[in-house]
This record gives sequence, structure tokens and C-alpha cells, in this order.
Amino acid sequence: MSLSSLPSVSTARSTASLTADAAALPPRAERFGRALLGSLLPLCLLALWALASRQGWIGRDLLPSPGDVLRTTETLVLSGALFHHLAATLARMLAGFLIGAAAASLLGALAGSSVLVHASLDPLIQGLRSVPSIAWVPLFVLWFGIFEASKIALIAVGVFFPIYLNLASALARTDSRWDELAAVCERGRLARFFLIALPASLPAYITGLRSGLGLGWMFVAAAELMGASQGLGFLLTDGEQTGRPETVLTAIVIFALCGRASDRALAALAARLAWR
Repeated sequence: MSLSSLPSVSTARSTASLTADAAALPPRAERFGRALLGSLLPLCLLALWALASRQGWIGRDLLPSPGDVLRTTETLVLSGALFHHLAATLARMLAGFLIGAAAASLLGALAGSSVLVHASLDPLIQGLRSVPSIAWVPLFVLWFGIFEASKIALIAVGVFFPIYLNLASALARTDSRWDELAAVCERGRLARFFLIALPASLPAYITGLRSGLGLGWMFVAAAELMGASQGLGFLLTDGEQTGRPETVLTAIVIFALCGRASDRALAALAARLAWR
């Protein structure tokens, strides 16, 4: 068997897979229908919210109307405060996500590729995974103070665990027959990792990235409750302390929109990279 056998087999399988995926893509009308169906529940909840507010079923001091939230958002936009707080949150989120994803990718690749590393490292990480997120706050405040470093560290912790777990488990489950074929073709360990293990684990790795991103948005809100003077989390605290529920709901809605948009962007990027 020649050294070119492995790429030939891999290329043939990839071409067949791409052809099947292209044939399985739903038509544009069907994708539009799915998107429309997915928007029905949020629209129904919005209508119920407006009705409850109009009928006075819940006091506006507890649940302001959608119009109140919209006017608050408009005020924040016109004053420039919303963009200021959003930029601060996005900067923290990006830094924490990149640090957590990088650490998780490195350790996950090592643990998934080596039985010895997995046996040494995984029990510790599994134990740390059970620590509640709020328990890290006092430790990070002691280590890094109440400024940006502690907030970014908390976000990185939230991002780390799902990425590590998905990548390590996917690498460990790589089909041994492909690894044997690479060994027959006299491929080195590093080449076998990049030619076989890494592409095989890509779907699970992408799932881990998306899960980590979602947890990152949860952790950034917790991080910004640690004495932040700017950010969407600060808007939550400010609205709660000043008795303005419309500000709290505005921050929650923006968190939801940012999380959804970033997840879609990551999914689109991952799909493009996977296709390549």
C-alpha cells in the first residue's frame, strides 16, 4: 500500500459525503418555513405579554409592557449608553471565550490523544467541573482584583469545560480502523492526528464550541455583577437597584439577542470550515 492511499480514501469519502450533504439540503422555501415556525412561539409569548400588561393582570412595577421596554431601549440607543455597555460586554466575552477555548482545545486534544494524559488530567477536570460558578468569584477577586482580569477569568472557566469534554471524548472515540490504515501507510503520529482524529472529532468539537459560547454568555452576566461599572450586567444591577424593571428586561432581551446572533455566526463559520 502506497503512502498516497490514505489521502485517496479520505478524499473519496469526503467527496461522497459532500455530494450526499448537498443533495440532502432542504430547499429555500422549506428553510424559510422552518424559520417562520421557529418564530411563532416567541411571537405568541410577546402577544401574551402585551395582553397581560394591557389588561393589568400583572402590575407594571413587576412586568412593564413591551412598549415600555422598547422606549427604554430607544432612550439608551439615542444616548449612546447602550452601545457603550454592549461594547464592554462583547470585549469581555470575546477575551474570555478565546482564552477558555484555547485552553480547552489544547488540554482536550492532549487528553483525547493520550491514555496517560487522560488518566492524569481528566479526574481533576471532572472534579472542577462540579464547582458552582459563583464559587469561583471570591477566588478570582482575591487573585485578580475586581477589575477586568477576574471577569475574563470567570468567563473563560465557563467556556472551558464543554469544549474540553466534547473534544476529548470525540478524539478518544476515533474509529481505530482509520488509525490502523494510517499506520499501514507509515504515517507519523502527528500526521495521523491531523488527517484522521481531528477531522473525525470536528462535529463534536463544534458542538462543544457552541455550548461553551452559550455558557460564556451566562458567565459574563455573572462576571459583570462583580462590581462592574459598565456592561449589560451593570444594566441589570442598575435597573434592579433603582426599581426600573424595564431596564432589567431590556438587558435580558439584548443578552438573548446577542447570544442567538453569536451562536448563529459560530455555526455558520463552523459549517464553512467543516465543508472545506
